[in-house]
Amino acid sequence: MFSTHTTMQLRRLSIVCLLSAALAGCASDVPRTTLLDLGPVRTQATTATTLPAISLADVQAPAWLDSQMMFYRLDYANDLQPRAYSASRWSMPPAQLFAQRLKASLSRAGGTVIAASDGAINLPTLRLDIDEFSQRFDSASKNHGEVAVRASLFDGRVLRAQKMFMHKVPSSSADAQGGAAALAAASDAVIADMSTWLATLPPKR
Repeated sequence: MFSTHTTMQLRRLSIVCLLSAALAGCASDVPRTTLLDLGPVRTQATTATTLPAISLADVQAPAWLDSQMMFYRLDYANDLQPRAYSASRWSMPPAQLFAQRLKASLSRAGGTVIAASDGAINLPTLRLDIDEFSQRFDSASKNHGEVAVRASLFDGRVLRAQKMFMHKVPSSSADAQGGAAALAAASDAVIADMSTWLATLPPKR
């Protein structure tokens, strides 16, 4: 026979074990976060002439895009409300993803890109502002990735040229993975147009 004290200790131990098992079960039910990016650069930007060497400033984005959250919009319900996937995140904020892809694409096309923070004052500075970078649902089954970027080229403090670039690419699936692939393709299309634009600008005086 166990003493009353021993019996109470066993009961407490049983309760602790049951609570631990329950908490472990709850933890296993929490969905794991999937990190996504734009994938490898598959195609080189094509230009008619040689790309100029540029200094790239930090890419800017509105506050709601300045995080790793992956956003989508239900245009058929409320296109004014950006919503975030609960179990999918970008590997880095969209502005950094786009900057990384732009530098890789321009370098593959024969261009020279350095960070503005490196202080090359003899190069024109390219400043980019991302206005849209999200998956947009036209209906429950039809959606696309949309990227809109405003590019401004400066010689010192003098604005030399400015242009808006925007592309929409249909998604192959109505989920985060499909959205990421569509946004990668839309980013590539924007970068290709931007490369052509940069190549056709007159050289710095």
